[in-house]
Amino acid sequence: MPDETLQSILERSKGALEPAEGEGEEQLTRIAVIGAGTMGLGIAQAVSAKGLEVLLLEKDEVSLQASLKQLAINLDREIARWGMTESDKRAVLSRIKGTSNLDELEGYRLIIEAVPDLIEPKTNLFKQLDTMASRNAVFVTNTSVLSVTELAEKTIRPDKFIGMHFLHPVQKRHMVEIVRGLQTSDATFRFTKSFAESIGKTVVEVYESPGYVTTRVILPMLNEAMHTLMEGVASAEGIDTAIRLGYNFVQGPLHLADQMGLDEVHSWLEAMFRETGEQKYRPCPLLRKLVRAGHLGVKTGQGFFKYDETGRQIYGAEGVV
Repeated sequence: MPDETLQSILERSKGALEPAEGEGEEQLTRIAVIGAGTMGLGIAQAVSAKGLEVLLLEKDEVSLQASLKQLAINLDREIARWGMTESDKRAVLSRIKGTSNLDELEGYRLIIEAVPDLIEPKTNLFKQLDTMASRNAVFVTNTSVLSVTELAEKTIRPDKFIGMHFLHPVQKRHMVEIVRGLQTSDATFRFTKSFAESIGKTVVEVYESPGYVTTRVILPMLNEAMHTLMEGVASAEGIDTAIRLGYNFVQGPLHLADQMGLDEVHSWLEAMFRETGEQKYRPCPLLRKLVRAGHLGVKTGQGFFKYDETGRQIYGAEGVV
């Protein structure tokens, strides 16, 4: 019998995406999120806002308390923008429990990892989880550029391993990419899709490829906008205005990069450049300069634009470049 090609394996793994009778109907009431950074907090908030309980895990108690404090600040900013009420804030916080103890993950059916987008920390974490999570637990990695298949192969459950690429800010982006690894089962996909839809997300199914859809498409635009600014073609405000109004975008590319975090954008470009060798992903020197200076965008108050303590852009203020 001839060896199967990678394409034939992928085609066979797609299967029927509609659940068989009696399958895919499990209703989650709680999930676990590992990593309480920007994305982890966003995921926890989005899930809790839909009525599910969240166990939020950080590496130590000091980091955990700092993250929970930041979450409260984030919610206060939403209140200041009339995006939620004090009652909403209390409800969200009441459903989020913080811990620094991995043992508390026992019994959770869905575990979402949201640690820094680096292969080694994620691999080490999933190896630990394998020893304590139940065999039917589904592992989810939140990654923008890493290989789901490579991460899955480090575990004893590649069939129950899948990627979910949430976009920042999670609670305001109504789409999530669900990324299947080579051995991700149809049952795991259906289960994860059902969860995503239960928290109000539109699912885009993605078969593994560097950068998936959103990261692959947006990064060259961000990088080119930075080159355009560096070459003095137009001001940062001019570039963003041209793209916003010219193409009916909600925000311009430079403001979007500031919102994502310039360090994250730099890291994703580097990863895509290494993976593909495509020059369009080679980070703009201006981006490198800003990251080295610690001007990382909204989270530091300075990037291509300046921002106040609530994260709002300060119009009329000169940027740092």
